Amino acid sequence: MLEQEIFRVTDPGRIRDLARAHPWATLISHTPDRGLVVSHLPVLVDDAHQNSGDTPDAGCTLLGHLARTDARKHELGSHEVVVVIQGPHGYISPSWYEETPHVPTWNFTVLHVHGRPEVLDPADTYDVLSATVDHFEDRLPEPWRLARVESYAHRIAAAVTGFRLPATKVTAKAKLSQDEREEIVLRLAGALESGRPYAVPELARAMRDIRRKP
Repeated sequence: MLEQEIFRVTDPGRIRDLARAHPWATLISHTPDRGLVVSHLPVLVDDAHQNSGDTPDAGCTLLGHLARTDARKHELGSHEVVVVIQGPHGYISPSWYEETPHVPTWNFTVLHVHGRPEVLDPADTYDVLSATVDHFEDRLPEPWRLARVESYAHRIAAAVTGFRLPATKVTAKAKLSQDEREEIVLRLAGALESGRPYAVPELARAMRDIRRKP
């Protein structure tokens, strides 16, 4: 991914927040036999196993799981992979600037996490499944828990492979019109919140937030 200083995100806390808020990820492997293998899956930030320090990779140890057949296709654990996490993004129309010259662009936030997965044993895999359920259910008024179907869940968990991914490299980018004047950014954010075509309120919030942060 092209790294431009103005758009780089290096703060481990922001990186963790991006991963927590957007847990649906893409896992990419390059294998000797199959070439590129791509899967889509939910991932969690593993707070119990974060690297120490203030570098970007210190902010990102991930947990995830795949169907065992998919894990075999990825040859999970035998080589490095990349997990891509996409945050808020959207089309920016030149008409929204209300001045010229401008051309269409795409604002976005994205996180690339590189590392070699550690394949988990069945007990730890079940814990990842349970934690994943809790992560999504905790927002509901009456959260559902995997323990309600424990015997059934243990049976199907046998067909799942859990993994931990300690980051060896993290690239995070937030292209949110930082190169524009404040009044222009606010104008674009207003358009994204207006309900018109291509409106993405979450992207507008990200644009406003990044202007406030050092």
